[in-house]
Amino acid sequence: SGRLGHGDEQNQWQPKKLEAFAWGKGERGCLGHGEDLSNQLLPKKIEALAASASDQRVIAVSVGNLHSLAITADGAVWSWGYGDSGRLGHGDYQSQLLPKKIEAFAGQRVVAVSAAASHSLAVTADGAVWSWGS
Repeated sequence: SGRLGHGDEQNQWQPKKLEAFAWGKGERGCLGHGEDLSNQLLPKKIEALAASASDQRVIAVSVGNLHSLAITADGAVWSWGYGDSGRLGHGDYQSQLLPKKIEAFAGQRVVAVSAAASHSLAVTADGAVWSWGS
């Protein structure tokens, strides 16, 4: 049914490498494709997270109701989508059409994230748990 993001409807019996892609309902920037807010029926690469450098490689993602989070290999967290309730972690309510690094984690290594309906969570390498939103 195409849910694996490989661009086809085949089952995969072995892991297959993916880059950061998003598809589905494009409203409020939740897919991270910039000004293109259209619905995406097929996986489309999130160009702002393309692996231009080894530390920019996405190692984990989490998808909330209208926002998404990604961790890159350098331990940075990026968020995009609907900014209401402060769920993106940028200290404001602004929506982000492209992935934007959460500066509050500068100097820290984030190892896990979770995006929920209107809030988000992160765990740093020292075991601290962080939350933001409402």
